[in-house]
Amino acid sequence: MALGLLAGVLVIGTLGYMTIERWSAWDAFYMTVTTVATVGYREVHPMSRAGQVFTVCLILGGVGTVFYNFSLFLTLVVEGGLPRRLQTRRYARMIDRLTNHFIVCGYGRIGSIVAREFARQKIPFVVVEREAERLQRALDDGMLAIEADATREDVLTRVGIDRARGLIAAVGSDAENVYTVLSARVLRPDLLIIARAETEDASRKLLRAGANRVVSPYQIGGQQMAQTALRPAVVDFVALATSSENLELAMEEVPIGRASNLVDKSILDANLRQRFGVVVVGIQRTDGHMEFNPPPSAAIRAGDRLVVLGRADNLRQLEIEAGKGA
Repeated sequence: MALGLLAGVLVIGTLGYMTIERWSAWDAFYMTVTTVATVGYREVHPMSRAGQVFTVCLILGGVGTVFYNFSLFLTLVVEGGLPRRLQTRRYARMIDRLTNHFIVCGYGRIGSIVAREFARQKIPFVVVEREAERLQRALDDGMLAIEADATREDVLTRVGIDRARGLIAAVGSDAENVYTVLSARVLRPDLLIIARAETEDASRKLLRAGANRVVSPYQIGGQQMAQTALRPAVVDFVALATSSENLELAMEEVPIGRASNLVDKSILDANLRQRFGVVVVGIQRTDGHMEFNPPPSAAIRAGDRLVVLGRADNLRQLEIEAGKGA
């Protein structure tokens, strides 16, 4: 609005001098600029009484408009509004370029761990957090984040839910997570949604709301502590195999594309161990059924997901082979 007022003053001043004094467009514009800028140059041409009256009015209106714009600009710079707006626009452009990414709703204790794990594995994601303090913490940690309410459909649309790979609902309360899952499921019926729950009742509600998986940190933490006490070697092995910081050994799931050379071959015929140096721990069928420790004769079908154990570089080679034609 302020810039519009300034532009209006310049246009009115130029047209006024052209009409009253019969000056050229450039002379009229030059006189208007020097007048509202208060630089004190001489008049372009001798001026009539009507031109002088018009100049007085132009000074009273134009100088005030210039100082108003200048004060607004200083306010933006001094209070940090301008850098914040530029940063917001930069983040908006970055979000618009995101594809096949995750939307992490909430940057609390769980959401921050998820975001850091995604960042460590170089997985594209965006954080949606409505509390300013947590948002600032996410920005300080180098995360791509916006301050918004994740339960609103327009917010999810703004962070590219139509292009997203999945959504993590880790907001502060179970009720907010339910609303977040409902909103996301309405916008994307095929989206992978993982939600956090604090109670068993909330877990059931989140599943009914549309979550594909529900994770209870307290239940998982209790089970982990019990397993560590009873089977510490097994827990250490699983942690080693699933840790993204381990460069020697990793456990990964590999989707099988429809046109892959592995389709309709048995594990033995596919020769996965000799070709890629990996061990097939399980096969998740398209109906969700998991076959643990499948026999060598187990067939690999399109749409299956192989749970394999091996070196990271070998797993990448297997992913390329399994995804051909997907």
